[in-house]
Amino acid sequence: MPTLTSDHISRQFDAELDGLRSRVTQMGGLVENQIERAIAAFLSGDLDAMEQVIADDHRINGLEVSIDDECAHIIARRQPAAGDLRLVMAVSKIVTDLERIGDEAAKIARTAREIYQRDRLQVPRLADVRKLGELGVEMLRDVLNAFVRLDVVESARIIRSDAMLDDNFRGILRQLITYMMEDPRTISSALDITFIAKAIERIGDHSKNIAESVIYVVKGKDVRHIAIDMMEREALGNED
Repeated sequence: MPTLTSDHISRQFDAELDGLRSRVTQMGGLVENQIERAIAAFLSGDLDAMEQVIADDHRINGLEVSIDDECAHIIARRQPAAGDLRLVMAVSKIVTDLERIGDEAAKIARTAREIYQRDRLQVPRLADVRKLGELGVEMLRDVLNAFVRLDVVESARIIRSDAMLDDNFRGILRQLITYMMEDPRTISSALDITFIAKAIERIGDHSKNIAESVIYVVKGKDVRHIAIDMMEREALGNED
């Protein structure tokens, strides 16, 4: 009988962890949709879509609080150890990064609304922002898939790819500075475009954080704040 009870508790705990991972995936899908809608609204000038993105931000905030609360209850009830504890701790960090990505999506929508409400329809560097947005969304989508599969190889690749997003952001920034110097009338809109591009760059930073959390879950190693080459050795080396 004790063995049956133990097996039952173990199955319940596994189901709770699976449910936790499922809820993170649900939250990630909502965040990804928010980013896509915010960037599309900015590129098209769709004010109604911008307002909807801003209004929907509370859904992401609610999920963060709910999932964090679930993590706390699992730790209190189950007292997990080793890999299970790392997973619960990582989920708590991941939902914080997802919530902040949601904040960046809302920021993009609010800034886009300001641009178009000023009737500044000649918005500079749209094509460059579109490309940056595609990179940011792809990075988030890839890291969510890596989390679902607990894929350290893909997570390491995502961390390295953040440098490409940073390079694209710096390229846009240089072009916008030139644009403002050549025509001071564009300064307000160019600064707003800078804020939008910076929001997308921050999405990449948070996606990188999530990738580091995945590596922590699988390998039990904290790869934050270390050089990329060392991170890859830690992530891709044999488990202890």
